[in-house]
Amino acid sequence: MPLSPLDIHNKEFTRGFRGYAEDEVNEFLVQIIKDYEIILREKKELEEKLKTMTEQMSHYDSLRDTLEKSIMVAQEAAEDVKRNSQKEAKLIMKEAEKNADRIVNEALSKARKIAIEIDELKKQSKVFRNRFKMLVEAQLDLLNTNDWDQLMEYDIGLTEIQEHARRDDEQELTEEELKNLL
Repeated sequence: MPLSPLDIHNKEFTRGFRGYAEDEVNEFLVQIIKDYEIILREKKELEEKLKTMTEQMSHYDSLRDTLEKSIMVAQEAAEDVKRNSQKEAKLIMKEAEKNADRIVNEALSKARKIAIEIDELKKQSKVFRNRFKMLVEAQLDLLNTNDWDQLMEYDIGLTEIQEHARRDDEQELTEEELKNLL
């Protein structure tokens, strides 16, 4: 067991003949006691510092372990988020492609229907045009007939109408006579 300053102070030496000078030995012992007390205080301070440092080191080790675990958990979470995001992006892309295909198919279907309607309208337009043309031509043919000229040349006098009226009273006109009058 190490000596304490009190042990050094209480130590007594036996006296011998022509021994060491007592005052010098006592002074030296006092100096040793002072130096030893300083060393013991420094040792105690260092031990306390070491204890504090060890506790801090333990705390920091614990923090480091916790941080490492947190980093690993965060990395795993980031990987999960990344994987889930990629899956979700793929699903969104597939859905978008389906919607795009559906929209394109609907547009093509509508375009086909419109093209069919346009063709039908063209046919109807041709039929109408031909019928209208035939009607106009028939009316022109009717206008170009000689009947109009004969009608304009036909001249019946008032006296002839009166004579016919008198005869009508006397006898009824036959259909042929009426046709001839007109």
